[in-house]
Amino acid sequence: MDLATRLSELQKRTSEHREVLLTEEAAKTALVMPFIQALGYDVFNPSEVVPEYTCDVGTKKGEKVDYAICEDGKIKILVECKPASAALNLNHASQLFRYFSVTDARLAILTNGVVYQFYSDVEAPNKMDDRPFFTFSMDALKPADIRTIEKFSKSAFDIEKIVQEAGLLKLQSLLRKELEREFSDPSEEFVRLMAGRVYEGRLTSQVRESFGKMLTTTIATYIRDLVNDRLSSALNAASPQISDVDPEPMEDQSEVITTPEELSGFHIVQAIAAKLIDPKRIVMRDAKSYCAILLDDNNRKTVARLHFNGIATKYFGTFVGKDEVRHNIGELTEIYQLASLIEARLAELEGGE
Repeated sequence: MDLATRLSELQKRTSEHREVLLTEEAAKTALVMPFIQALGYDVFNPSEVVPEYTCDVGTKKGEKVDYAICEDGKIKILVECKPASAALNLNHASQLFRYFSVTDARLAILTNGVVYQFYSDVEAPNKMDDRPFFTFSMDALKPADIRTIEKFSKSAFDIEKIVQEAGLLKLQSLLRKELEREFSDPSEEFVRLMAGRVYEGRLTSQVRESFGKMLTTTIATYIRDLVNDRLSSALNAASPQISDVDPEPMEDQSEVITTPEELSGFHIVQAIAAKLIDPKRIVMRDAKSYCAILLDDNNRKTVARLHFNGIATKYFGTFVGKDEVRHNIGELTEIYQLASLIEARLAELEGGE
């Protein structure tokens, strides 16, 4: 079985079960160990995968890293795990930082079983970087992610090549984030740059504001056309539950684009729903003002709404009858805290038939 197939199976398991994996141990057993195994490492061989690896560091005695992956007695990769419901941050990586400088490892992974962050020593030798050089989520696994993950497998592992490419991957990741930020909420510098190329008049504050809105729409339309023309088959295979039905009558779909955050939010709701119903019944319909998540592709059966479009604050809408309540969320994983409301809505919609 190739890596892509193993990751596909793990992605399905993640979607179906992660809402009940609320402890670190549960996430490790159900999600992280299978991932390490998918990379070709023998998780039952203590000389290859060492659980609860201990290494005294300075005054810190008896601290443990969840897994140390070894080869010929030397540590290749350190892995630190958190619960599937936890949003990852640098505070979770304290052991990795300390262990990185006193072991042979030059690669460290911080994960909650859903999101995986890969760290190395790109910026300073033998010191783990503050920011990951590669991040992927099982919620939205892309073909490019699989190609990168392949480099960390037992059969292909070459730390020198990985570190050499890590710098490039890190820059690509930072550029991607900047592009996403500019595309959703163009900065004044970007607006001035683009307006200066196509507009000959005086750039007043009103013109800048108009150009900012126009840029967002134009970029969304351009990306949508690229997706439709060149990647539609791949996207359909990856997310077959996303509806092509027009979400609102008379709405211009050329101005609607589904963001990675909306896809991730949709998959979280789908994972929560899998506890009660077939997750394939949960469908997404995107619109300009919000992204609707429906039961059975029926706009009269709204399960939730994602209000993520072009705003700094994200809201997740839950329903009772026709009434929507918007919940302010900082991280997408906070949707799991609203699981009881989603389950109650599904029971309401199912009971109404």
